[in-house]
Amino acid sequence: MYQNLALLTAFLLIYSIFAGRFESSLLNGPLMFMLAGLILGPAVLDILQLRIGREGLKALAELTLAIVLFSDAANANLKVLRAHEGLPLRLLLIGLPLTILCGWLVGIWLFPQVPLIELAILATLLAPTDAALGKAVVCNPKVAAPVREGLNVESGLNDGICVPVLLMFLALLVEEQTQAPLSLAAKLLVEELGIGALSGIALTMVAWQLQRLSWKHQWQMPVWSQLTLPGLAVLCFATAQTLGGSGFIAAFVGGLLAGYLFKEQKHQLLQASEEFASLLSVITWAVFGALVIPKAWSSLTLDIWLYALLSLTVVRMLPVLISLLGACFDIETRLFMAWFGPRGLATIVFAVMIMDYPLLASNTLIATAICTVLLSVLLHGLSANPWVARLVHREH
Repeated sequence: MYQNLALLTAFLLIYSIFAGRFESSLLNGPLMFMLAGLILGPAVLDILQLRIGREGLKALAELTLAIVLFSDAANANLKVLRAHEGLPLRLLLIGLPLTILCGWLVGIWLFPQVPLIELAILATLLAPTDAALGKAVVCNPKVAAPVREGLNVESGLNDGICVPVLLMFLALLVEEQTQAPLSLAAKLLVEELGIGALSGIALTMVAWQLQRLSWKHQWQMPVWSQLTLPGLAVLCFATAQTLGGSGFIAAFVGGLLAGYLFKEQKHQLLQASEEFASLLSVITWAVFGALVIPKAWSSLTLDIWLYALLSLTVVRMLPVLISLLGACFDIETRLFMAWFGPRGLATIVFAVMIMDYPLLASNTLIATAICTVLLSVLLHGLSANPWVARLVHREH
C-alpha cells in the first residue's frame, strides 16, 4: 500500500511542479496520469500494484463524477447559453441528441448482434464530453471567447443532461429483460429523477439558508468555508442514492441551484471543490491506466476500434456541424469545435454504472467505452495545443 502511495504522490508532486511545461506541449494531466498508471502498473513495470476491486473502482469513479457534476453545474454561466448566436444551446439541444442518434445508427451497422436498446445505451454513455481533457482549449485565453465559452458550457452541462437519458434507456432495458409492464419502468425512472432532483434542491436550499445565517452573524471562517460546497456535493449524491434516487441528478441539480443562490460567493467557495475533483480525477486516470486498460485490451476487436474512431469523428463531428448551420463561424473554426469533444470521466463512470444491469452485450459495451476514452485521451490530448496555436496564428 505504501509503495503505491509513494509512487502516485511522487508522480503527482513532479507533475504539479512542472505542469506548465508539460501542458504547453502536446501533453495534459489525464494523458500523463493514464500513461503513468499504464507504465508503472502490471502491464509494463509492475511496480504499481493497485488492488482495487469493482466496488472500490465504482466508488472512486462515482464520487469523482458527483463532485465534477456539481462544480461544473455551479460554475456554468447560464447567461452564456444564448450568447454568441446561442452556440452552447445549439451544441446541447441539437448536437447532443443527434450525437446519440448517430452513435446508435453506427452501432447498428457495426454490432448487429447487440440489442437495439443496448446500442442506445452505448451511444448515450459516449455522448458527454470532458472539460478536464479540454483545458488546453476552454482555459486558454488565446482561443476566441465564443468558441472557448461554448465548448466549456457544453462540457459542463452535457454529462448532467445525459444522466436522465441513460437512466431512461436502462429502465427500458430492465422492462424488456424482465417482461415487466412499461409503466413500472416509467415509475422507476420518475422515482430516480424525482428523488434525485428533490434531494439536490432541498439540501442546497438548506445549505444556503445556513450559509446566510452564518454570514449574517459573522460565524464563518475562511478555512472551513472552503469545505461547504464539496460537502454539499457529496451530501446531495449520497442522500439521493440512499433514498433510491439518482445521486448524479442530485449533484447536477444541486450544483445548478447553488450557482444561482450563492452568486458572487460561488467562485471562492467552489475553489476547494474543483481541487478535490482534480485530485480524485488524476487518481481515477492512474487507476484507469494501471487496471482498466490492461484488463480490457484483449477484448478490443477491430469493430470496437472502428466504432471508437467513428465515435470521435463522424458521430461527434457531423451533428456539431449540423448544429452550427447558419452560425457565423468559418469552416476551420467549425471543424475545430466539432473535433474537440473529448470523452473521459463521465464515460468511465457510466460504463461502471451499467455493470449492475442485465446487459446481454456488457463486455462489448464496456470495452468500446474504454477504447473510445483511450483514443480520446491520446488524440485530443496530442492535437489540442497544435490546433489552438494554428488558429491563433491564423487570426494574427
